[in-house]
Amino acid sequence: MEKIRKRVFSIIQIGNKTDALSRGFDYFISVIILLSVSVTFMLTFEQLEYLKDALGYIEFGTIIIFVIEYILRLWTAKYLYNEEKPFCSALRFVVSFYGLVDLLTICSYFAPFLFSNGIVALRMLRVVRIMRLFKLNASYDAFNVITDVLKEKFNQIVSCVFMIFILILMSSLCMYSLEHDAQPENFSNAFSGIWWSVSTMLTVGYGDIYPITIGGKIMAIIISFLGVGIVAIPTGIISAGFVEYYTKIKTGAFSDTDADFLVMEINSEHSFCNKKVMDIVLPEGLYIAALIRDEDVFIPNENIIIIPGDILMIASTSGKNMDASIEEVNINQNHSWIGKRIKDLDISRQLYILMIKRNGVSMKPSATFVLQQDDRLIFLDKRNVK
Repeated sequence: MEKIRKRVFSIIQIGNKTDALSRGFDYFISVIILLSVSVTFMLTFEQLEYLKDALGYIEFGTIIIFVIEYILRLWTAKYLYNEEKPFCSALRFVVSFYGLVDLLTICSYFAPFLFSNGIVALRMLRVVRIMRLFKLNASYDAFNVITDVLKEKFNQIVSCVFMIFILILMSSLCMYSLEHDAQPENFSNAFSGIWWSVSTMLTVGYGDIYPITIGGKIMAIIISFLGVGIVAIPTGIISAGFVEYYTKIKTGAFSDTDADFLVMEINSEHSFCNKKVMDIVLPEGLYIAALIRDEDVFIPNENIIIIPGDILMIASTSGKNMDASIEEVNINQNHSWIGKRIKDLDISRQLYILMIKRNGVSMKPSATFVLQQDDRLIFLDKRNVK
């Protein structure tokens, strides 16, 4: 039974390209989520009233699948939180973000049958069905890139939002002062000015409130130009964050510090297997710099689950924690390796290139990597690895 439970856990968690059942489950549950949300939208169209019964059966079928999936996740929660007892691990999943999403989407369907239709608050649970789309984020590591970029650029985004808030207050008070006497019914107080400034800066204006005085129109022109510029700043910050993130992945540069790397391959018996990155405890001075899964390279966030076949790149900022079997070779001006690809080097099969340091940047080596003058190669002697 434990083998079955562990196998079910490996299937319903983050997809593994080498596991057909795991990958198939991810595609299947994604289709079910999109189908469920599509049915919810279609039920709001009066023109599709003749399909109401068929759509109802489809929605009921998707909910049954969600219920089964939720039960399986509760059953396998002990592997997700393996430091907890079985009951505590299940409870921890229930109160987690995705656990609450699963529970609310199920409750939103059954609430009208369990309670009186007169309770308006319960009808709002129907809107929660759209949260099923968040389940897609739990199935694919690539979606976590958005979270990583927002966390990295959080301070800059907060600063921009604060600037927008100040501009809204300033423009609303100015517009109230200029327009109140001319049209007191539209600009009756400062809040009316806030509504105008928000609708002007974030849209093209609704036309319900607009300035009619010369001073108000001049102020509206200034605020419109300032609004376009300031609102565009957060977009530029987030876009730059995505470019920086993917540049790191494409170039293989994981750190701009003088770091050393060790490579660790995870099998099904490894103590790190089926654990989240946040639950991995490493000695002081070591950290997980990168996670390689199939042909994809991730700069891992704390919620990525490590599965069999993953390769972890463990880094040390000082190099003091590394094994004595690590050796360094400097490519000087007259070195015969300059201009050669790594796969063409005549070196012992017992030597493994962990990392290449170029201009202070630590880079992940590949077979086609071309060496340049002043590069430093970090070797691991496999014969000394226990």
